[in-house]
Amino acid sequence: MSSMEPGVNELRYANKLHGGNKLRPVKMKQIELTVLSRDFDNVIEFLGKRGAMQFAETDAANALNTSTDSHIREILDKLYAAAAFLSLPVPLEPEEDSTLPGEAEESLVNTITAAIMSLNQNENEKIQKKQKVEKALDEAKAFSSLKASFSDLDKLSYLTFRIGRLDPKYHDEVITNLSDRAVIIPLEEDGDRIMAAASRKGRFALDSELKRLNFSSIIVPEDFKGIPEELLAGLQDSLKKTEDELREINNRKVRLREEYSKSLESLIASFLFAGIIEQLKTRFTSTKSAYLISGWIPADIVEHVIQELEKITEGRMAVRSFDPDEIKSIREGREKVPVLLSHGKFIKGFEGVVFSYGAPLYGTIDPTPFVAVFFTVLFGIMFGDLGQGFVLFLLGILIGKSSKGFFSKFKKFSTPLIAVSITSMIMGLLSGSVFTNETLLIASARAVTGYLTGKPMDRILAIMPLHESGGSVTKLFYFFGFTISVGVILNSMGLVINIVNLFSLKRYDKALFSKTGLAGTLFFWYALFRAVCFILSVVNPAMPFIFGWYDICGFAIPAAGIFFGKELRRLIKGEKPVFGEGFMVFVMKGIVEILETVSTYISNTVSFLRVGAFALSHTVLSFIVFFFAERVSGITAGTAISIFIFILGNSIIILLEGLIVAIQVVRLQYYEFFNKFFDETGKEFSPFRFRKVI
Repeated sequence: MSSMEPGVNELRYANKLHGGNKLRPVKMKQIELTVLSRDFDNVIEFLGKRGAMQFAETDAANALNTSTDSHIREILDKLYAAAAFLSLPVPLEPEEDSTLPGEAEESLVNTITAAIMSLNQNENEKIQKKQKVEKALDEAKAFSSLKASFSDLDKLSYLTFRIGRLDPKYHDEVITNLSDRAVIIPLEEDGDRIMAAASRKGRFALDSELKRLNFSSIIVPEDFKGIPEELLAGLQDSLKKTEDELREINNRKVRLREEYSKSLESLIASFLFAGIIEQLKTRFTSTKSAYLISGWIPADIVEHVIQELEKITEGRMAVRSFDPDEIKSIREGREKVPVLLSHGKFIKGFEGVVFSYGAPLYGTIDPTPFVAVFFTVLFGIMFGDLGQGFVLFLLGILIGKSSKGFFSKFKKFSTPLIAVSITSMIMGLLSGSVFTNETLLIASARAVTGYLTGKPMDRILAIMPLHESGGSVTKLFYFFGFTISVGVILNSMGLVINIVNLFSLKRYDKALFSKTGLAGTLFFWYALFRAVCFILSVVNPAMPFIFGWYDICGFAIPAAGIFFGKELRRLIKGEKPVFGEGFMVFVMKGIVEILETVSTYISNTVSFLRVGAFALSHTVLSFIVFFFAERVSGITAGTAISIFIFILGNSIIILLEGLIVAIQVVRLQYYEFFNKFFDETGKEFSPFRFRKVI
């Protein structure tokens, strides 16, 4: 049995040690543990339950496969067979409180499986007996039209009898072909069972004709004695007795299920636990007396893990620790340091968006905090409605509190759902929409805007041009300008992250001279600056737009860095020749790079017009639902129809448009943000656990 205290919980303490949100992945160390064979099981149990180490020589997922140890495999097979007989679900991995099994557990396995499999064997025997009796009864019923004992008929010296099945469509053909040489007696009305009688001399002709027509013989039961009525009664009594015995077996099965369900579940989990440890023994470097366990551990819990392991092994352990830059395979790029992100509850909910695209490289900036903020804001802008946002808020709360059932499957989406629902409600307040109703918030909007500006307005933010006259279209253009500004910020953030990452990875050449490096960023920012100057000159003629020599410098210097980027990078690295592919190829590639840079930044920026477009489409759809619900309210049964339209319309918007908006936000994150710095992905920290899901 394990010496560990049961009930201590995995890596929960480690998560606390990692602290709150960090802009870079958690620092990692590679640890080599040399432990005695006698301590191996307890050490692996500790590491597996806490999820503290990602093994360097073992894939944690593969380690969860069933053990190949024959003894454990044999025990698990017995337990699985017993659980299957009782129709019990079986665990596929160890439980959190599973411990290593000992002699007591093996003895309990033998006791339980012996009782269950004995009942299983008894049930199989009764089922086979029932099938035989049912078959005999079914065949005997075919002879019910006979008034004499078949045994007496079969003793006749001058007649031959054949009993069996023959397709009714051949009955007349047999009678015609055999003429007076045989007699055909149907044994059931409109059935295929017959009895054919012929003289002893005519039996060959009878058998040949019947064989030609696919006649199938019926074997008369050996205990067929007396007249058919007596036989039928005996078989029916035997069948009833067998069915009663099967019902008693089923009742016994129910009692065994109630008695052993918990024990079977616990035993299977324990032997799965033991099987995984046995499998790991074949994967680590070892001698007869010791094992070498190597893997990655978050640096801030290394000391704690070592202290716990020293208690478990009573000091019988040797430890070596390495920083990533001390490992040759890491320095040469043949191996990647696993990445563990440390976040609070809000930001952690958005890790799935990042890891679905790829893990950031170790040592680079963690983009998850930026994803959390921009995802929340963009969703709220495109899905602004106070009532619909409140429905999402309630749904997020429900999912978060669900521990089982349908909603529990989506528990990881609870925090993001609550976050986007709050921004949706804020946007709904600004645009004056409550479950598509455009009038409920007018009074409060007028009060607020009148107090703040002295000019009461029906809504603070007018997206639909129909809302107001005159300036509403201008406000709509301002709104689209705002969404582009959000895109500029997101694009710029991606470029800054990329530059910082490249400097952190000591890739100075790409950090300086590439379209997503410093040269491309300066080109993008200067182009934006001059675009804003041009727009201001159009709006205010007193500020004329003048193209001067500083513009040439502002565009030409960063453009030169992009144009000569590859060659400058080769020059910095000391690679020769600088123009490795020839001068003309260099010129063509430089021009293409400039054109691609310009088109990419234009498309990345303009792409955020879709945010305004989806916000407008959401408002238009809400307006349509509200319009129809309001118009039908005055007709016969109009109130009921209006309520139906109101509920159906809001349901469609919440379900369908909510999903579409979420997809669009993810798309903007992927293509306008991630592609600025995700040239290479890292490897997510995947510690060994006995349970895949914690």
